[in-house]
Amino acid sequence: MPEWQSIVSFARQHRRAGLRLAGVAFLCAVIPAQLMPAPLPNGVAIEDMTWVDVRNAIGAGYRTVIIPTGGLEQNGPHMIIGKHDYIVREAANRIAKTVGHILVAPVVPFVPEGNYDPPTGHMQYPGTIGLPEPVFANVLEGIARSLKVAGFTTICFIGDHGQSQPAQAAIAKKLSEEWSKDGVRVAQIDAYYDDRAQVARLLKQGLTIEQIGQHASIIDTSEMMSVAPDGVDLSRYRSMTFGMAPNGATADPRSANAKLGAELLEIRVAAAAAQIKALQATQ
Repeated sequence: MPEWQSIVSFARQHRRAGLRLAGVAFLCAVIPAQLMPAPLPNGVAIEDMTWVDVRNAIGAGYRTVIIPTGGLEQNGPHMIIGKHDYIVREAANRIAKTVGHILVAPVVPFVPEGNYDPPTGHMQYPGTIGLPEPVFANVLEGIARSLKVAGFTTICFIGDHGQSQPAQAAIAKKLSEEWSKDGVRVAQIDAYYDDRAQVARLLKQGLTIEQIGQHASIIDTSEMMSVAPDGVDLSRYRSMTFGMAPNGATADPRSANAKLGAELLEIRVAAAAAQIKALQATQ
């Protein structure tokens, strides 16, 4: 082949290659984002993902989601108001990773805390923020409906606060019945809030029921110290004699510690994970 023909052939080949590359670049620019592949997320928190991450995770089998509910309430003079939120966020993440193929919705911080006028329960203490139970139930329902639209088929409520449990159970029952034909279930993971195993652990240690208490005492204070130690300052505790008055705790929390808290929280995480696994096994 003459030299001039070789030069022309070489130029044509490079021109075709250039056109192919330009075509690929054009397609990448015009293909909608929902058609572009993306890696699965490294974590489990929906709030830290893009919508493409969530879409891909659901497509890869992450069809179960946890809705954690916390609470903003007084926790004695020694522990911050956001205690429930810190504990349940950490617990939900651990549960999701223990079971696998689960994502976690953002924590719902606003929950029932008592009446407004006259104030009852935790509403008697400045800083507590509460919702009427019907409003809280509607919030849960809206979140669950949103997650169903996204493609989740098993939706789990996990609540760290006692007054949240009835509304969660009621909404779970209502939506499960409504969506049974769609193969979507909503479950109240009551094993998480059941503290009998934790109490038994402390009784075996030698504590009495009175020493264990129910609120802002050794269990939740220890758990908080294990997940967010800066939120606890036991030096601010003062003794009390009449129920929640005057300081909001129901027992002396000063024997609380982070090591105990990690052990107690693991009891709840394991129980909740077992309940979710049993639920998934019946699908």
